Amino acid sequence: MSPKLLVVDDDKSIREVVEISLEDDWNIVTASSGAEALEKAGPEKPDLILLDRMMPGMDGVETLKHLRENPETMNIPVIFLTAKVQSQEIAAYGSLDVLGVLSKPFDPMTLSDEIAALLKKTNNEKA
Repeated sequence: MSPKLLVVDDDKSIREVVEISLEDDWNIVTASSGAEALEKAGPEKPDLILLDRMMPGMDGVETLKHLRENPETMNIPVIFLTAKVQSQEIAAYGSLDVLGVLSKPFDPMTLSDEIAALLKKTNNEKA
């Protein structure tokens, strides 16, 4: 069975492109907001969360904070998907508990490989 990925983005077209790009490798669950992500993450138990950084209401950083405070979701790996990829922003993400950052716009053809590389890097660091 494929691993489960929770894709969180307020932009429906982004969610659809990610879903199409990754559906061969992942079982995809989507959420359109941070609040919806928090509702789904516990029951769905995703293996990974791809989280938009900038969303109205609860942004990605606040959503991440809530995920880390909940014992059910605290250990789920998170990758930010964001257009905010200036060097100072990337440095700030380093202080957060995320696997990495993927920039928007992204290449749908290489998205699966980019996620796999971040997961492999993290697994190698833990070993």
